[in-house]
Amino acid sequence: MDGDALPCANCISSVLACLILATTFVGSLYVWKSPHSRNHPSVIKQRFLSGFFMTFISPVFLWLFLPKEILQKNSIPELLGFRLPGLIQALVIPLLLTVILFLGQVADAAFRGFKNIFSECRDFSEPQIWIWLRNYIVAPLSEEVIFRACMLPLLLTCFKPMAAVFICPLFFGTAHFNRLAERVLAGVDFKHAFLFSFFQFIYTTIFGAYSAYLFVRTGHFVPSFLAHVFCNIMGLADIMEIVSLPEPRRSITAAIFVIGFISWCYLLSPLTSPALYSNNLFWADSLS
Repeated sequence: MDGDALPCANCISSVLACLILATTFVGSLYVWKSPHSRNHPSVIKQRFLSGFFMTFISPVFLWLFLPKEILQKNSIPELLGFRLPGLIQALVIPLLLTVILFLGQVADAAFRGFKNIFSECRDFSEPQIWIWLRNYIVAPLSEEVIFRACMLPLLLTCFKPMAAVFICPLFFGTAHFNRLAERVLAGVDFKHAFLFSFFQFIYTTIFGAYSAYLFVRTGHFVPSFLAHVFCNIMGLADIMEIVSLPEPRRSITAAIFVIGFISWCYLLSPLTSPALYSNNLFWADSLS
């Protein structure tokens, strides 16, 4: 199959399926009624059930909405990125690429002895361990299955790969607006809550495009999942904190940021070449 757009009906059904997936996923998090905040263990456990349910149900959308000829050529697990050919490369190379992208933050964390990054890992109290599991295991797993592994094969039936890479994260970014109401109910004024949610939308959309790119190019689920976990661990760079660092540490850290980003831009395409990962899924022909 080439990258040309298929009939309009296919595009409408694919986009509609993605919209249903996104709204159902977000809605499943709020079927539980609780007086506690989202970080309370009971709330986290309830949302784990929602996440696991949606993770197992969402692949049905591929069976329902993908054209039969695609399902005859590729199995559902393969379309989700769960396949053996190229798996070793998929475990190592894209993660290395992501580390290069975050090289400045990695260097800054190393200067600090990684204290800020791993501090919560030393807290084994009940609230903290459940937050850790949510942030670094359950949320990345469920979100990558739903917003990448399930949505991208649907979008790739009617959009060219690079278009799908930038359309798919819009669902992911918009889904993060669900916390706007939570912030307002917690006492944050609407303006600040909206601005924070909008910034989160921009950030998650940009990350979503990178994660989608890894999935499309490699044809594997693992690179997107590991990139998501690593991104959650590192968080956003604190520019003001870096600017306030003493010299020469400030200049060294800034230089490493630039070197990392330039290196990532240069290595992004060759290190995600479909040939490296034995990517022969139905959209791979349009990547060459």
